[in-house]
Amino acid sequence: MSDHDAQLLRALHDEHAEALYAHALRLVNGDRTRAEDLVQETLLRAWRHPESLDPRRGSVRAWLFTTARNLAIDAWRRRSTRVGEVFTDDLPEQPETIDEAERAVEAWTIAEALSRLSPTHREVLVECFYQGRSVSEAAARLGVPPGTVKSRTHYALRSLRLALAEMGVTG
Repeated sequence: MSDHDAQLLRALHDEHAEALYAHALRLVNGDRTRAEDLVQETLLRAWRHPESLDPRRGSVRAWLFTTARNLAIDAWRRRSTRVGEVFTDDLPEQPETIDEAERAVEAWTIAEALSRLSPTHREVLVECFYQGRSVSEAAARLGVPPGTVKSRTHYALRSLRLALAEMGVTG
């Protein structure tokens, strides 16, 4: 870092840091650590892009506040897309034991409901759900366009729900 860069950064800090910190605190709902990080990142961006600080381009403070706001939004988006970690001292509950008799009855019921569907509806459900094929893979195996697989799947699921309801299966 040259002396000129250091002077520029020091001048920016001296003139704008207090207001920028107050702005950052509002952006991060009073979290002081995140506000300090936000100010630091904003000033770092200013140092990396000194052309943005040219007074002919507009207010330096406005650029700093906008940059801080954009950084806060980016950080919020990153946090909201990550799955949060859960910390606990409790052990997770043991999964319920699977009743083989119940599983057999469920499989029989679904097989019976599938047998009530038309062959084209049954085959599209078997390809997509039981064989785990994608729409394009199922289309290639069935010799129909992907759009046909999608519409058949839609109508097949409706028919399956109806068949299960007729058999007294709810939920």
